[in-house]
Amino acid sequence: MKKLVAFTALATLGLMIFDVDTAQAAAEGSEDAIALAKASSSGLKGIGGGLAAGIGALGAGVGIGRIGGGAVESIARQPEMAGSIGTNMIITAALVEGVALFAVVVGLLAIL
Repeated sequence: MKKLVAFTALATLGLMIFDVDTAQAAAEGSEDAIALAKASSSGLKGIGGGLAAGIGALGAGVGIGRIGGGAVESIARQPEMAGSIGTNMIITAALVEGVALFAVVVGLLAIL
């Protein structure tokens, strides 16, 4: 996990430095630099939107998996409560799925 956080931080820093370089070149006024700055900013928006949607979906998948695993374990311990546990599991999974849908919509809006 530490390696993932370090890699993400370094990648973000690299993208920020690249964006600053293109912004400085665009400030000089050359048409090629302005086109490059516009292209890199649209690409960065795409990367950010894709990361937001992907991480949101990944988190929802992990959350729903843990909810299902906990529900199955609970039903195995107390089979007479299966109906109540199942109902609570469905409601909780729907809430997690709503957050995932929100993350996907925010990711798509970042691209537009």
